[in-house]
Amino acid sequence: MAGLPDSIQVFERGWLSSNNVLLTGPDDTALIDSGYLTHAPQTLALVRHALAGRPLDRLLNTHLHSDHCGGNAILQAHYGCHTAIPVAEAAKVRDWDVDALSFQATGQQCARFGFDATIAPGDVLALAGMEWRALGAPGHDPHSLIFYCPEQRVLVSADALWENGFGVIFPELAGESGFAEARATLELIATLDVRLVIPGHGAPFADVAGALARAHGRLDYLSADPRRNAENAVKVLLKFLLLERQRIALAEIAPLLLAMPVFVGTNARFLQQPPDQLATWATRQLVRSAAARVEGEYLLNT
Repeated sequence: MAGLPDSIQVFERGWLSSNNVLLTGPDDTALIDSGYLTHAPQTLALVRHALAGRPLDRLLNTHLHSDHCGGNAILQAHYGCHTAIPVAEAAKVRDWDVDALSFQATGQQCARFGFDATIAPGDVLALAGMEWRALGAPGHDPHSLIFYCPEQRVLVSADALWENGFGVIFPELAGESGFAEARATLELIATLDVRLVIPGHGAPFADVAGALARAHGRLDYLSADPRRNAENAVKVLLKFLLLERQRIALAEIAPLLLAMPVFVGTNARFLQQPPDQLATWATRQLVRSAAARVEGEYLLNT
């Protein structure tokens, strides 16, 4: 990929799975983020092909949303790789607390995995012959990390910054602060000397200033009326279900949404709509944006 040294490969995975970043040095290899559970065999195949017989020594997660850690278990089983997760998530993973972890709340899947070490903001990591700084990036997720390599001027930004926006600000859905933290994260990124961003979703990009400007504009829009963040979350939750299943009966959409605690809480706190009506609204929004289409009694992914 243009602009990347040979020691950094990006597996761009679309939106059900996060991107995977493979680092290969003369003495060690590492993977940042592992995608979603249903794509785990493909993740393993991509890593095996790229490593061409070399072991995967280390696995790191920027944060523990299901699309970033759903391949952890299969990679651990195959490689026995040393795994490091954000320090604030350690107890939840150690106890496999499905109420505290986000998987159950969002109706998503993740096979149980373990960890060998934790990463805290401010840690400096030696990966594939490069020095990477772990930086706290709350907003989308309160415990998210991003990784910055000063030598290469490369930033692995996870869901804190995309080329056009960022991930849902989940803390705000629970009535907790998230907009201010997301803004502080964007301001932190602006202080770094970055020539290339590897986002959690989408292609790597070099126009960091443009992406930050768009992200600030998006954040201004959402924070001006928290209902907007809530509506966006409902659309994203439905789209994720559709990405996973590819086809959902229209009659099943409201029950599927109601099975997600995060949807129930978001609706009660911000939207206060009958679930059937909200499901219909979200369906229409996905169709209007060409993210889905209706055929007969089914909603299909596009």
